[in-house]
Amino acid sequence: MAKPNYQYGKRQRELKKAQQQEEKRQKKLARNAPAEESPPDSPDQNPEQES
Repeated sequence: MAKPNYQYGKRQRELKKAQQQEEKRQKKLARNAPAEESPPDSPDQNPEQES
């Protein structure tokens, strides 16, 4: 009888958890992005546009 590979299962759970955390982070950024875009742009935020 083959013995179970616990390390494989643990790694898969860790990868799934990391993926879920990344998706959650992306959702938070998407939700907060419109609020951050509403203030007018200051010259300090766009230094490349200073001609």
